Amino acid sequence: MYSIKQVAEMLDIPSVTLRAWETRYQAVTPERTESGYRLYTQENIDDLRWLKEQTETHNMSISQAVRMLKESRRKALEDRMTAASGTPGDAFDKMKEQIYSALLEFQGERANGLIDFGFSLYGYEAMFHQVLVPILIKVGDAWEEGTATVAQEHYMTHMISNRFYQFFHVFPVHAHLPKVLAFCPEGEHHQVGLLLFSLFLRKSGVEVIYLGANTPEEGVMAMLDKQHRIGAVCISLTDRELLPYSEALLGRLKREFPEIKLIAGGKAYDTDPLPQSVADELLGSSSNRWQLWFDQTFMKQGNKL
Repeated sequence: MYSIKQVAEMLDIPSVTLRAWETRYQAVTPERTESGYRLYTQENIDDLRWLKEQTETHNMSISQAVRMLKESRRKALEDRMTAASGTPGDAFDKMKEQIYSALLEFQGERANGLIDFGFSLYGYEAMFHQVLVPILIKVGDAWEEGTATVAQEHYMTHMISNRFYQFFHVFPVHAHLPKVLAFCPEGEHHQVGLLLFSLFLRKSGVEVIYLGANTPEEGVMAMLDKQHRIGAVCISLTDRELLPYSEALLGRLKREFPEIKLIAGGKAYDTDPLPQSVADELLGSSSNRWQLWFDQTFMKQGNKL
């Protein structure tokens, strides 16, 4: 990964030009550190080098060069997907392999291009459930087995999670429905199930305040003290060793905010029959059960507010 200063020196392109190409023409999309600094991959550098050659050697405008670059990427993706003929499952498996490989090698541009192409072919729900979620699970397993580094796991999780977050703002919010606060308790770092459930709620018109993985208890309490119209709190837990803490946390939430419905889910709770819990609702991983709960319970709660 390279800083903007390093890339500017390497390619002899002023930093101001690199920023303009990014913001005005979306020529490349560098990663960002937590402080907001740009980090360029080798793929970004190769693309910028090609764009510079087109503008300087072939007298092409940068906008035209970017269009040509993106069109060549799109055609390459179509050719690869056409070559991967077979059953729908085969196509999904091929796409999973390609996206996983690109992310594992920190090729964000290629991965995002594949994901965009998948959305256009299969729609967002099929891509999330058949491709992106399995990739998140695969990299989590690889990290636990030691075949993926911490950096790779964080990078891949961050990239795919960002695609989930984008859809949070696509669906309209129904004002009569209560808000939901969603998080994983402190110590729980796997948020795939929480992301999917939160996306289900957003698709259903619910405003979700998404806090993500490893959320400290004091932050949750502070949020509930300040926010109005939060009608439910949803926690997701994978690690069964954290069940005692999770249940104790739910108990404290029930005592402090008795009017708020408590929802618990995740692999730690996902058994049949569902285990006993302080939570008002225990939801497994089945989207059919989510819809049944939403129609019978959550909609009624919303109509009372």
